[in-house]
Amino acid sequence: MAINFFQEDIQYDLKNKIKIKRWLKNLAESEAHHIKELNYIFCTDEYLYSINVEYLQHNTYTDIITFDNSEDKNVLEGDVFISIDRVRENANTHKQIFQEELLRVLSHGLFHLCGIGDKSDNDIVIMRSKEDAAIHLYNTSF
Repeated sequence: MAINFFQEDIQYDLKNKIKIKRWLKNLAESEAHHIKELNYIFCTDEYLYSINVEYLQHNTYTDIITFDNSEDKNVLEGDVFISIDRVRENANTHKQIFQEELLRVLSHGLFHLCGIGDKSDNDIVIMRSKEDAAIHLYNTSF
């Protein structure tokens, strides 16, 4: 199992890496998945925007883009790009603590790799519920 954290076009030092890795492993297991290799890449709004345009043909800013590289069912292998700029702005907009908004986005990417969507209203409700439970788990058990 490998969970890695990288930076592109930004200086960002993730705090509590070991704790977050244990938490992410627990989340994957709770969804009946095993992490083979999970790369989180922290970046700027502009960096993620360019990925969004180039690979997804979306001309918008976003907080997260997840690429699934898995070949086996229930095995997680992927790259999760996260805009720290956007996470910070979303935290301010929603009057959340930055760390909790970051946990939401970290778990969001993992849940996408587990097959949980967020396109329909029903999917969004399920995703938000899982994110909220994940944040609660982090705050109370890790």
